[in-house]
Amino acid sequence: MEACYTMRNGRLDAEIKAAPGAARNAVLGVKNGRLRVRIAAPAEDGKANEELRRFLAKTLGCPRGEVILVRGEKSRLKTVSLPAACREKFEEIAHSPKPG
Repeated sequence: MEACYTMRNGRLDAEIKAAPGAARNAVLGVKNGRLRVRIAAPAEDGKANEELRRFLAKTLGCPRGEVILVRGEKSRLKTVSLPAACREKFEEIAHSPKPG
């Protein structure tokens, strides 16, 4: 099972490759050490970043304010900090992707 996160300072730092402009949000699994996520928002004016935060919060069952973009504001390669309590659910979605 390929890891795509590290635990640091009581939080889960997830490495993500985002694909904005998709028809719908979807988790595609882990490849090259990153969780691949399709985002149903354009990559303009931070819309895709906000949709990524909203989608991860909803999928993991945590408040959107707890999903923090650490790196990659203008890149497809991102690091997102999540509450440690999301670890089990994060591992579940990362390794059981749903086709989108």
